Amino acid sequence: MKRIKVGMLVFPGFQLLDIAGPKDAFAEVKVLSSGECEYEMMMVGTTRGTVQSSSGLTTVPDRTIFDPCPEFDTIIVPGGLGIFDAFDDPALSTWLRAQHRQCRRVSAICNGLFALGSAGLLDNKLVTTHWMDVPRLASTFPKARIEPDHIFVRDGSIYTTAGVTAGIDLSLAMIEDDFGRQMALDVAKYLIVYLRRSGGQSQFSPLLETQASPGSQTIEVQQFMLDNLHVDHTVASLAERVHMSARNLSRIFAKDCGITPMTYLANARIDAARRYLEATDLPLRVIAHRCGFEDTDKFRRTFLRRLQISPVDYRNRFRSMNKQESLSAVHESRHPEMVR
Repeated sequence: MKRIKVGMLVFPGFQLLDIAGPKDAFAEVKVLSSGECEYEMMMVGTTRGTVQSSSGLTTVPDRTIFDPCPEFDTIIVPGGLGIFDAFDDPALSTWLRAQHRQCRRVSAICNGLFALGSAGLLDNKLVTTHWMDVPRLASTFPKARIEPDHIFVRDGSIYTTAGVTAGIDLSLAMIEDDFGRQMALDVAKYLIVYLRRSGGQSQFSPLLETQASPGSQTIEVQQFMLDNLHVDHTVASLAERVHMSARNLSRIFAKDCGITPMTYLANARIDAARRYLEATDLPLRVIAHRCGFEDTDKFRRTFLRRLQISPVDYRNRFRSMNKQESLSAVHESRHPEMVR
């Protein structure tokens, strides 16, 4: 029998699915291989006694980071809101560094990688995390090389993922590494999930996280672009509207929003297209025109490049059952000042 020992860290406030998903995926290997292969999983707590997850369910770890542990092949650190109370614990950092020296791989799901960062394991590493935690990760661990749109990233012995259900993507990748593609495919079929999901996190997250504050000098420019996505804007034409030079608008816009006016416009067009695909049956040529793309082919290529999924596949995956509510969401996204 080929047996792989996996240590799964748990701390108060951990995300239960980050542990339960990989545990279920790994457990299927033994069943599907008729006992010829298995993962031997052990829960390791950061504290003694029971550990409560963010959902309220509790678990009793097999060991703690203060106890002798077997020599693990793999370490998995889950995410969860509790990570922000736990990640900079010196005892945890020491334990993770020791495990990194002897393990084949150390992984983190969602924001669990903050614990790896505190242990110094993210320096100059390509990593990902939940899109909501990217700004905090960048400011806390500036030496990490962040790929914000990926669902799963491997850099040497360090594995990181996006949020929550991405732990299943992680476990399937590990199963494929350990026991081959067919085993990973069989587990994926049993769990009724994709072996590899198409697209990145952008298909799930809003692109417009750069809205200017009310009263700022750039809010008028942003609103004008949102109301006129079909127009062929330039920095010069936008600057003229607010009686600025193009250079001054670019400088102020970047200061307020962190991006250029043209990048904001490109993001807004993709975001509007997503909402039309979710909420309407409009033909692609109509959506392309309304969102400011030259033609349908340009729309398809740009959408695919940005989200790693085609407009048709996106519509099939995310089409809303309640079109009236979704149409209201399209309107509100373009007119945020009308949302109470």
